[in-house]
Amino acid sequence: MIRGSIVALVTPMTPDNALDWDSLERLVEWHIEQGTNALVAVGTTGESATLDFKEHKQVIKRVVEQVKGRIPVIAGTGANSTAEAVELTQSAKDSGADACLSVTPYYNKPTQEGLFLHHDYIAKAVALPQLLYNVPGRTGVDMLPETVLRLAQVPNIVGIKEATGDMVRARTLIENTGKDFVVISGDDATAVELMLLGGDGDISVTANVVPKAIARLCQLAIDGKADDARALNDELMPLHKAMFVESNPIPAKWAVQQMGLIQGGIRLPMTPLSEQFHEPVRAALVNAGVL
Repeated sequence: MIRGSIVALVTPMTPDNALDWDSLERLVEWHIEQGTNALVAVGTTGESATLDFKEHKQVIKRVVEQVKGRIPVIAGTGANSTAEAVELTQSAKDSGADACLSVTPYYNKPTQEGLFLHHDYIAKAVALPQLLYNVPGRTGVDMLPETVLRLAQVPNIVGIKEATGDMVRARTLIENTGKDFVVISGDDATAVELMLLGGDGDISVTANVVPKAIARLCQLAIDGKADDARALNDELMPLHKAMFVESNPIPAKWAVQQMGLIQGGIRLPMTPLSEQFHEPVRAALVNAGVL
């Protein structure tokens, strides 16, 4: 179910930062038309940190209703409180999401045992397939491979979004988990290499801008067509880099706005893309053929 190009969807907002439901509907339809294999609603790129609980639940519900089962919807339901993560995960299940994406608890820096118990508790509390999400550069805590391997034995925990870009770690996870446990990249620049090792896909920021190209990239890599996959990734590398000239999702939202797909809202403490980066990001969009 969870394989290929999975867009980490931006959450459209109006200039006064209200949720923009019309743009969200159009964005979902565009991704399906472009060949995106699955959607992540309200992940990091979807500004989960600045949506309140009501909005968080509403966005997931609206995305599920719009998709109508055509591709999987993965709901971002992570929190640094286990009770809150359970509440969000239960709401996602009630809304009909196909799986959830649960980030390691941020800021409070739990131990490895704390990470295990947190995710184990969520998986046992809510009967919804759970993808672990390890992104230590943002959370301040690193879920080590030995903890992931323990969690891979827990029913309902079906995979991991591994965003470290560490291919030694990726190989360890791919080779030591069962065939039903998916290992998905969370780092666009290195996603090809993870998939060529036997990984299952890419939860992609770049796919917000070039979904068709990322879908093709993932298929080539999963099929083991290394030369073609790497050549396409080289073409996309300027865009991968442009999406991170400032903290995600700042560049991605600016780029999607420039393409005419959303309005310009982004919530504090995130700010609009700094003017000094407008031309570099625009040049990457032009190079990718979307402007």
